[in-house]
Amino acid sequence: MRETSAKQHCLGRYSFSAMVSGMTIRVWVDDWQMQCCGTAFRIGDEVAWTLVPENRTDGLTELVGLDIGAPVTHVEEHHGRLPEEAPTTRGVVTAIHAVFGRSEPRPGGEKNVRYPVPGSGRLLWLHEADGREDESAVDAEHFCGYIVDLDVRR
Repeated sequence: MRETSAKQHCLGRYSFSAMVSGMTIRVWVDDWQMQCCGTAFRIGDEVAWTLVPENRTDGLTELVGLDIGAPVTHVEEHHGRLPEEAPTTRGVVTAIHAVFGRSEPRPGGEKNVRYPVPGSGRLLWLHEADGREDESAVDAEHFCGYIVDLDVRR
């Protein structure tokens, strides 16, 4: 069951590594990764994801702000940025937030290249994620992906 109203949440700060047990990490899951070949998940599910430690969350931070974007420490990846034998990280999904936002060309830039509009990001708390979210729920231009809290201590 999904919340029907859009709410921005202050999500707290995390700076933990996926390789350390006993912690919750914050993971970015791209919309296109889920839409291509991702598996739906919900709060309480145990998942096994290939994670890339990520400190390049500039676009996300620009969209949703430093308090929400900066704590994202990993990106879920299954499209070639890692070797096939890359280890997976197992954890239990404890929170899911869909991220929506607007983008537009930059003044003087290429018209077909779009960048996040600072501060336009909106979060919608969800119980489940399948990669296809309704933008009209938060009056946003497009769905960008998910911020997922993953408990890796189990």
